Amino acid sequence: MPAKAICPSCGEWVKLPDHPKIGQKVTCLQCEADLEVIEVDPVELDWAYMEGKLDEENWDDDEDWDEEEDGDEEEDEDEDWDEE
Repeated sequence: MPAKAICPSCGEWVKLPDHPKIGQKVTCLQCEADLEVIEVDPVELDWAYMEGKLDEENWDDDEDWDEEEDGDEEEDEDEDWDEE
């Protein structure tokens, strides 16, 4: 009898092959989330870490931060303390 577990993304049941193993990757047929077996008794799923599939464009946003702006905010907070 196939095992099943609840998808952490959409809450629907995900069917698994007999005797699932920790680390086994599956895909939810309802929401297409990439999942991984993290517990086998009872079977529990979590979002799978897909090594090498990170969207690098999202990480480029970090370079747009203005470091001076962050420093100004800290100085403003320090000034508030001095006034009190």
